[in-house]
Amino acid sequence: MASIELDKVSKVYANGAYAVREIDLTIEDGEFMIFLGPSGCGKSTTLRMIAGLESISAGDLRIGGRSVTNVAPRDRNIAVVFQSYALYPHMSVRQNMAFGLKMRGVSSSVIEGKITEAAALLGLSSYLDRKPAALSGGQRQRVALGRAIVREPEAFLLDEPLSNLDAQLRAEMRLELVKLHRRLGRTIIHVTHDQVEAMTMGDRIVIMRDGRVMQVGKPLEVYANPADTFVARFLATPPMNLVPARLEGAADGALSVARDGLALAVPDRHRAPYAGAAGKPVIFGLRPEDIHDTQHNPAWQPIELTVVAVEALGVENILIGQLGTSQPIEIAARLSRHFTAPVGSRVTLYVDALPMHLFDPETTKALPRPPLLAAA
Repeated sequence: MASIELDKVSKVYANGAYAVREIDLTIEDGEFMIFLGPSGCGKSTTLRMIAGLESISAGDLRIGGRSVTNVAPRDRNIAVVFQSYALYPHMSVRQNMAFGLKMRGVSSSVIEGKITEAAALLGLSSYLDRKPAALSGGQRQRVALGRAIVREPEAFLLDEPLSNLDAQLRAEMRLELVKLHRRLGRTIIHVTHDQVEAMTMGDRIVIMRDGRVMQVGKPLEVYANPADTFVARFLATPPMNLVPARLEGAADGALSVARDGLALAVPDRHRAPYAGAAGKPVIFGLRPEDIHDTQHNPAWQPIELTVVAVEALGVENILIGQLGTSQPIEIAARLSRHFTAPVGSRVTLYVDALPMHLFDPETTKALPRPPLLAAA
C-alpha cells in the first residue's frame, strides 16, 4: 500500500520565504501523478519533501497511512530518479544497478536475479557490462530507472527525468514510462514543466504556481475546465487565447462577448450560468483549436483577423492574427495544414463558442459553467 497524503504541508526557508504553502493532496496507491508547473513553482521541492531530502516546515506527510514526516529517507521505501541520472561513471550498468542492494547486504544471487529481471524489462540486457559513458541518454535514463526498480520500492519519484533528452528520445521515453507503470503497478510521481508529458502520461495532474496547488484533476478534465487564467494558458502550446472584453446582455436574455473587433453570441448552454456577469468586464477564453478556417457547423460564428504570421508545422498551421484595430490584440488559431494567407491580409475564420470560458478580470478565476468533460 503506497498511497501518499500531504496534509497542509509547507516548506519555509530561514528568511521566511515560502517554497511550498499548505499543500493538501492525496495520491492513490498505484496512481501515476504528474506535478506540473513553471520553474520555481515548488514542484521539485514537494517531491524532495516526499522523498525526505527536504525537511517539512509544517504539516504532515503520510505514506501508506503511516506518518513519515520525521522519518529518514532510507526508511521510507521509495526511490528517486533524478534529472542528472546520478550514475557512477566508473561502474558498469550491472554494478550501478547492484550498488544500492549491496549496501543493504542483499546476497549476490538475489541481486543478480533482480538485475536480470529489471534489465529485461527495460531493454538493457545487452548493455550490462558497459560503462555509462558508452550509453546514449535514453539508455542512461533506463539504467537510473533500473537501479530504482531492483529496490522494489513502494513508490517512484521522478524529478524531470526526460528533460536532458532530445525530442525524439523524450517521446520514446514517455511511452516507455507509461508501459513501465502499467507493468509494475506502483505509485509514480513525475515532476515536469512539459505540458505534453503532463497530458499524455499521468492519471492526474497537479498544477502548481508560487508554491501553491492551483488545480488537480485528470488531464483532459483540467484542459477542458481550467480553474483560472494561469491554468488555462499553461496547459497547452499555443496557449488559450485570453481576450479582455465585456459581457453584454439583451432583453430576451441573450448574452454576447464584445470588444473592438469581436462580437460573439454566448451559446444557450452557458446563458444561465453566465447571466450574473452581464454588463461586466470579463476575460474571454478560447482555445486555438476552436477557431476554424471553414464553417463546417452553422453554429460557428465568423471573426475577422489581420494575419501577423503563419507557422507551418506540417500536420497543421498556426495562425497568429490581430483582432481589432483601435485596441488590437493577437490571438492564435490552429488551422489545417492547407491553410495559407499572406502576412497583412484580412481573413475570416469561424469560432466554435461552445468550449468558451469567461474569467473574472480581478481574481482571474473561471466563472462557473457546466463542464464540457464530465468527471468519470
